[in-house]
Amino acid sequence: MSELNKPFAEHDKRQAATLGKVDALPERVKAPAMRYKLLTGDDLCNAPSMGWRLRGVLPEKGLAGVYGASGTAKGFLLEDLGIVLAGDADEWFGLRVTHAPVYYVCLEGEAGMGKRTQAWIKYHDKPIPDALKFIIQPFDLLTDDVEELAKVIVADGGAGGVVIIDTLNRASHGADENSSADMSRLITAAKALQTLIDGLVILVHHTGKDSTKGLRGHSSLYAALDGAIEVIATDTRRSWSVAKSKDDLTGDVHPFKLEIVPVGIDDEGDTITSCVILPNDSTDAIQQAKRPMLRSNQRIANEALGEALRKSPHMGKAGAPVGRPCIQYAEAVAIVAERIPADSKHKTTRAKAAITGLVERGYLAMKGDWLWDK
Repeated sequence: MSELNKPFAEHDKRQAATLGKVDALPERVKAPAMRYKLLTGDDLCNAPSMGWRLRGVLPEKGLAGVYGASGTAKGFLLEDLGIVLAGDADEWFGLRVTHAPVYYVCLEGEAGMGKRTQAWIKYHDKPIPDALKFIIQPFDLLTDDVEELAKVIVADGGAGGVVIIDTLNRASHGADENSSADMSRLITAAKALQTLIDGLVILVHHTGKDSTKGLRGHSSLYAALDGAIEVIATDTRRSWSVAKSKDDLTGDVHPFKLEIVPVGIDDEGDTITSCVILPNDSTDAIQQAKRPMLRSNQRIANEALGEALRKSPHMGKAGAPVGRPCIQYAEAVAIVAERIPADSKHKTTRAKAAITGLVERGYLAMKGDWLWDK
């Protein structure tokens, strides 16, 4: 024993003797409390399974997103989802539902919410569930509105429920969604709301000019989401797909259609209409929905050639189905090149590349010198 430690040892012996425990000296240093818990493979296998609001797509608790270009019927789809989550239906588009109170913060298109709700009630011949509530007052994620909304929801018995914020842009006054700092603040605020209600917050957002690039704004938003739905609409199809999931459903596509419903008569005697969302189970719709997304120039080419094919007098050429409109490749290149946003010396090359992409992705068929729509 070193000379330095002798005084401490003698002190410990005297203290232990006083307690009648000479041979059991107290430990001078206690082990710190363990911060990390070590799990075995069996621990992980036996852990509770994840809870879902919409099985495999939207978690019971967390932050989710629904996004798409303007005019894709996101609002109709979201209200229908909210009604189902708050109601008594067992599934939505074939996916199992776990019910909860739903709070729809409608900041965009609120003028049409009444008609949309009337259309749903009339078409389905039953009332909107009481567990679905709407908020149409201004709401800003970057203010104390977050705490105020959470208080109202908890007081209403909605803890553990769902909040739909439609849209993120309208709930982020003055924020730059392309800024990492501003988007970080918005994500933090949305997660704070999620924590306060102990449930699920769904942010509704738009895509940028090129919809193939996904959510508009800084990429940190997509990274922060626990689940995401993309809504797509073209001349030939409408669908929603699982853009992000903690399960194995990422990429699943669900076609839908809009059914027009008359809801009244205006002051001039004209019929007032709205729409409801319905699954589209037709074979053609399912095949269309499974087609991969197009890049910018491919989308331009698809729209241009769709118009040209509808006007084409040539049918069933080079093995195309009988009665199927066809167009010659050279003519197709010229039509697409006119619309491609590029300098003149690159238009033709990019038009050819776009058409090749359409063929490879199954939008067009080609044999010899002829093209037709699949």
